[in-house]
Amino acid sequence: MFSPNYALWHPVSAPSQTSQNGAYVSRIRGRLVASSAPGERQSDSNDGQIYLSENCVKRLLEITEESEFLRLQVEGGGCSGFQYKFSLDTVVNPDDRVFEQGNARVVVDLDSLNFVKGAMVDFNQELIRSSFQVVNNPQAEQGCSCGSSFSVKL
Repeated sequence: MFSPNYALWHPVSAPSQTSQNGAYVSRIRGRLVASSAPGERQSDSNDGQIYLSENCVKRLLEITEESEFLRLQVEGGGCSGFQYKFSLDTVVNPDDRVFEQGNARVVVDLDSLNFVKGAMVDFNQELIRSSFQVVNNPQAEQGCSCGSSFSVKL
């Protein structure tokens, strides 16, 4: 299951919380347990963690095949300055960090991780749309009403 070609983030239990819509959310945080380069050792650190909600994990297990994962990127744009971009992917790059719970994986590149560390990835289903979303992002000052873009705290 472990591939030495990328850094693996091991899930560690974190305190549970209630989401904005009142649903109980179990939080998972990542911990670096292997480095991306053979023989290179990195220290165990809680820096750069993200959390996965139970809804996120459940939906990922429903839609992904064995080698697929959810990629989260942050790009310039949107109505607030930066926007979240979600896609299914199968290639893990050297600068990616992998957050895993069970067989569900979320991958974030290091540049994007700086904009979402400490945030939670959730799956929200409504009458008008269903989508993965970043919620409770401590790096965001404000966001648009649909939740797909944000401005960064300075």
